[in-house]
Amino acid sequence: MILSVIAAMTADGVIGKNNALPWHLPKDLQHFKALTLHKPVIMGRKTFESIGHPLPNRQNIVLTQQKNLFAPGCMIVHSFEEALAQTETAEEVFVIGGAALFAHALPLATYFYLTLIPTPILGNIHFPSWDRHEWEIISQEDFPADDKHLYPFSFILLKRKESH
Repeated sequence: MILSVIAAMTADGVIGKNNALPWHLPKDLQHFKALTLHKPVIMGRKTFESIGHPLPNRQNIVLTQQKNLFAPGCMIVHSFEEALAQTETAEEVFVIGGAALFAHALPLATYFYLTLIPTPILGNIHFPSWDRHEWEIISQEDFPADDKHLYPFSFILLKRKESH
């Protein structure tokens, strides 16, 4: 099984503001859907609550410490290991947030699908610190701001470097 992390962030690591995305980038949402469709997605409770519903055509796994979380259409787990056990037959599994889950998953991930927004945007939720030297860029596609995208952004695919 390949473990992948997918996240959108500003250059200074902002990934959210008050449990929501502080930007609207339709092309990024399309990219996210294309990558994760028909694959398991693991998310924290707050990420699930910000989305508000299970993502269609994906196995939705919500990691929470709450014992009575009601999330119809989702599998509820209480540890990252339990989440991975539920997806062991999948070819690729995506961790989609939030910050605490990213911190746990990134050291174990093979791929990091990053949407990078170079514009400073205010937010109060940040991606955990990570060592860029552990990753190599496989591909990068840059997009300018336009009438549908207030900010320029890049899709960057990173792969963990082989340890020698």
